Amino acid sequence: MYYLVYIPLWLVSLLPLRVLYVFSDIAYGFVFYLFKYRRDVVRNNLKIAFPEKSEQERYAIEKQFYHNLTDTFIESIKFITISKKQILRRSTGEYDMINDLIEKGKNVHIMAGHQFNWEFANLLYALNLKTPFVGIYMTIANKHLNRIFFNFRKQFGTILISAQEFKNKRFDVFQQQYCLALAADQNPGDPTNAYWMHFMGKPAPFVTGPSKGAVKNNTAVVIVGFRKVKRGYYAFTTDMLAEEGSLHSPEELTLIYKNALEKIIRKDPANYLWSHRRWKWEWTPSCPPVLDQLSE
Repeated sequence: MYYLVYIPLWLVSLLPLRVLYVFSDIAYGFVFYLFKYRRDVVRNNLKIAFPEKSEQERYAIEKQFYHNLTDTFIESIKFITISKKQILRRSTGEYDMINDLIEKGKNVHIMAGHQFNWEFANLLYALNLKTPFVGIYMTIANKHLNRIFFNFRKQFGTILISAQEFKNKRFDVFQQQYCLALAADQNPGDPTNAYWMHFMGKPAPFVTGPSKGAVKNNTAVVIVGFRKVKRGYYAFTTDMLAEEGSLHSPEELTLIYKNALEKIIRKDPANYLWSHRRWKWEWTPSCPPVLDQLSE
């Protein structure tokens, strides 16, 4: 059954991206106009995040977001057979800061948000860092697709650990120096066990694990920002959040990360995953207090 899924996708992945983008344009029409996939969620999220923008401005962001969403899906198929040369030609990143930290003997937490195209970032940084690159991922419900994605994500050396297995496998991986990549804007399973902060103007819960790990293990913390230069081409930036994680509290690190992510999103708002229900949970008095600023 696996090969009934894999072989057609493998054949499609052999096509040039300029041809695959024709399929993306067709998919966009179905997803945006016909099926209206999560249109209400996206529209509400944009209204929360950008109340200062007009409806026309938010609608333009909405349409571009769906173009980016279908492009990302099509590009993911291309990754089944993509070459190292194509990755390096189509994406650029900043690695000196991270590699300098590695040479100092530091472990590094690479924080990111749900931006397009994270698959390019995964492969590009694995190719350019001087220590094992560990990626935490969410499994796909369809086991055949999950296997396909797993295989292309690890093709250039990324060590993949599912979020479900991380608790049991982290000790084995962290016996040596590492860089750990985390999408730190995940929704927590329990909103009462989270750090609540104003995200794009409205309280949202943030998972506690990434910052707690950075403080406990005194890792350096950087954020990688994503920018879509043009169709099929991406640029990734790296900025320092904390060179010594233990000098901060977990709450402070999360707030620093949140502030940096907001700036990145505002520069390229259509490149964020607005179909992700970032404000799924509503703050209630039973939740921790909302943190608005760093402590003095």
